[in-house]
Amino acid sequence: MLRIYTRENDCLVPHDLKVGGEEEPALPIGQILWIDLLHPTPEEDRFVEKIVAVSIPTREEMQEIEVSSRLYNEDGGEFMTIAGLAQLDTESPVITPVTFVLKGQILVTVRLAEPRPFLTFAVRAQRPGAFNVSSGEQIMLGLLEALIDRIADALERVGAKFDIISREIFHQADKDKVANGSDFKRALVDIAREGDTLSKIRESLVSMTRVLTYHTAVTEDANKKAIKETRQRIRSIQRDISSLADHSTYLSNKVSFLLDSTLGLINLEQNQIIKIFSIASVCLMPPTLVASIYGMNFKLMPELDWAFGYPTALALMVTTAIIPFAYFRKKGWL
Repeated sequence: MLRIYTRENDCLVPHDLKVGGEEEPALPIGQILWIDLLHPTPEEDRFVEKIVAVSIPTREEMQEIEVSSRLYNEDGGEFMTIAGLAQLDTESPVITPVTFVLKGQILVTVRLAEPRPFLTFAVRAQRPGAFNVSSGEQIMLGLLEALIDRIADALERVGAKFDIISREIFHQADKDKVANGSDFKRALVDIAREGDTLSKIRESLVSMTRVLTYHTAVTEDANKKAIKETRQRIRSIQRDISSLADHSTYLSNKVSFLLDSTLGLINLEQNQIIKIFSIASVCLMPPTLVASIYGMNFKLMPELDWAFGYPTALALMVTTAIIPFAYFRKKGWL
């Protein structure tokens, strides 16, 4: 999908273009500031390349992990690729590459998914004065701010989930109730799922930090006349990213703590079960010994001829089982 945004009255006006027919569509009237490509086709790539005179990166190039493949200058354009996040509201968020191409006053974004911040920013930017849309650079910074706000909400959700898991594990309403194996299994799955989300968030924050650092360095090296407000805005975004990175580090430590605690509780539960079986086997040893003695059937065993020999043997076995059980209870081992 190809959507072009023009500037009118301090707001953005979207124009959807269909590329791929016999004739190329006409460009919208007005100052083009933002060209958004979502799952672009080869025809849409070529059409945009004619407008901005740069080569649009392919899907394979966007997915490269080398820094040199994500941050570079070519044909007067500034190419920056971040690790965006999509489906953050679900239990299975995904990392998707998002490329920003700055060429003069025009911003080109290439996406392979639909992160909600893009839609939110585009809708709000259509209101006059809602955002600074004076250039493609300002639009890029606005998109980054929207992505960061979305990540902050996701971190709050992850932190709240960890608090719920912690209460379920350590602060049970019924102190006498011991969590069973299924409870611990569910807790481990929840911790692992949120930990995976957290790792993706950290990867996205790191990529944004690299993009802002690279953009600032390129701007200074090119001796461009940067607006003081833009510099302050970039520093503000970097501070937000830094604070979110610190919070994600704290949550990562909490993941490790909850994992270790849950595994420790599982070990305690298993040890408790093994202890019960050990005590049961010890309690059954004396009755087994009695039954073994009277099961030898020697002729010179006078008890075999007693009228009450069988009840006596049973009583002896019960007594020898109760005595160690009572001893263990007195010691507090049960």
